[in-house]
Parts: sequence; structure tokens; C-alpha cells
Amino acid sequence: MKDDIIKKLALHKQWIDSIGKTGERLVVDEVDFRSIDVAEYPLDQSRLIASSFDGMNLKDKDLYAAHLYSSTFRSANLENAIFIKSEASYADFSNANLQKTNFVKSSCFETVFVRVDLRKAKLVNALFYQADFRDADLQDADIRDSSFEEVLFRGAQLKGVTGLEEATIRSINIGTVEQPEILAGKEARNWLIQQIHTP
Repeated sequence: MKDDIIKKLALHKQWIDSIGKTGERLVVDEVDFRSIDVAEYPLDQSRLIASSFDGMNLKDKDLYAAHLYSSTFRSANLENAIFIKSEASYADFSNANLQKTNFVKSSCFETVFVRVDLRKAKLVNALFYQADFRDADLQDADIRDSSFEEVLFRGAQLKGVTGLEEATIRSINIGTVEQPEILAGKEARNWLIQQIHTP
């Protein structure tokens, strides 16, 4: 299994390097990557469905336009990683280091960011629907032009977040999944403003 995945990673590298002329795009389902060193292989434009990267060091990794549906990155180091145009819906990043990551134009439906370090992250022009940022550290993150609907923010650190004026805040949940406390429109925006400017 491991050898098969390494072959697929090599073919994907060939596919990326040749701009699709040779090799083959990486498309996998339910693969555990934790015993595989992916450092030398590109993962951008891959389809990594329901796969596990828990605890891995993926610092600076390029996951541009990758499909990451239901994959897990729990406690992984993803500092400076690129998720531009990624499909990160249903992915689980719990406890991961996502400092300075780039989620520009990404889709995050029900994505789990619980207790994640997102300081100085670029969450720009992205779609967050029922995403879970409970107890996450979003200090100095940029949320310009992003859309938030039914997003959980309970316990999140939002000091210094920028771009709120340009973001679309439909609704947020400051309660829990089991006992939601939904704030909509202006009320939601005012709550976020208060959190951002809390000393």
C-alpha cells in the first residue's frame, strides 16, 4: 500500500512538472499518509479525500486547489502552508498550527478549526459555512471579502483581526453545536467588533 502511494505521488509530481502532459493527478481516498514522507512530493491540485495527515510536519506545503474533503490534519504543523482555492469542506484541523497560512478563495463548509493557531492567517475571499473556530487563535488574521454563516466562534481569540468591514457576516454561533446561540447580521458584526477590539 505504502509503495503504491509513493508511486502515485511520483506520478503526480511528473503531472505537475509537465503541466499535465505526462504522469497522473493524485486521486486517493481514505489513505493514511502518516508513515509517508511527502516532503519531496507536490500536493497541489491533488484530490485527497478522507485521508489522514494527523501530527505531520507540513510546514510551507503547497495545497493549492487541492480537494481535501473529510481529510484530517489534527495537531499537524501547517505553518505557512498554501490552501489557495482549496476545497477544505469537512476537513478537521483540530489543534493544528496554521500560523500564516493562506486560505484565499477556499471553501470551508463544516470545516473544524477547533483550538487551531491561525495567527496572521490570510482567510481572504473564502467561504465559511458552519465552520468551527471554537477556542481558535485568530489574532491578526485577515478576513477581507470572506463570507461567514452559522460559524462557531465561542472562545476564539479575535484580537487584531482585520478586514471585518469588507467581510460578509450573515450569522455566527457564539454557543455550541448542541446549544446554539445564533447572532445574525448587524448583531453578529457588532459582537465580532467587540471581540476584535477587546484589550
